[in-house]
Amino acid sequence: MSRAALALLAALSAGGAFAQERAIPPDQIKSGSAFLGQDLRSLQNDEFANPGMLWVERGEKLWREPAGKKNQSCASCHQDAKSSMRGVAARYPRVDAGAKLLNLEGRINACRADHQGAEPFRYESEEMLAITAYVARQSRGLPMSVSIDGAARAHFDAGRAAYRLRRGQMNLSCSHCHDANWGKRLLSETISQGHPNAYPAYRMEWQTMGSLERRLRACLSGIRAEMLPYGSPEYLDLELYLAWRAQGLPIETPGVRR
Repeated sequence: MSRAALALLAALSAGGAFAQERAIPPDQIKSGSAFLGQDLRSLQNDEFANPGMLWVERGEKLWREPAGKKNQSCASCHQDAKSSMRGVAARYPRVDAGAKLLNLEGRINACRADHQGAEPFRYESEEMLAITAYVARQSRGLPMSVSIDGAARAHFDAGRAAYRLRRGQMNLSCSHCHDANWGKRLLSETISQGHPNAYPAYRMEWQTMGSLERRLRACLSGIRAEMLPYGSPEYLDLELYLAWRAQGLPIETPGVRR
């Protein structure tokens, strides 16, 4: 389905009432960590025990390593990430100066290509997960605050439609689980509200770190729906919608999830 068709579907389903867009009242919005057991919440909050910190530490080394034909490091331009990257992850995905929607991974790869003359990192590669986790870590505790104004609005509309679209052999949409049934039990798990504020995150079922897109693909697999390639425009649109939907929730990267 085209982006225009998705946006039209969103407009029809929303009934033009943008002010009533949120299916979950603002005072009931909860991070995924609220649905974890105390053991995993404690693990996430323990900087020394959180397994995702291994990727953060590797990302810090990558930040300082010269790369590409220009032999430039991230630090060459951005200096100390603790100050220069503070708040950056909270604002992504966002539309860049070229009117292209980028998530944090896309922004990192654009910097590698434009400023380092380096090859882009592959999605789910150890390097991409590490540098993304490191950059996002600098915004830990800050509220998510993406913009859906201007050129971003078409992407937001398409992402909202994708979120509501029934798909797969089970004929389910994201909203069926994360709006209508959050807090209920699904086998041994409690259904969360589906917010992305902890990604990239370490998931016990994976025994490794993974990006938000890996999680989206796992959801699609679970409802027997087609999985698109990493970096597909539909994923980016959906990421923007999910980030907006989580407005105000604090960044938790690296999160720990079951």
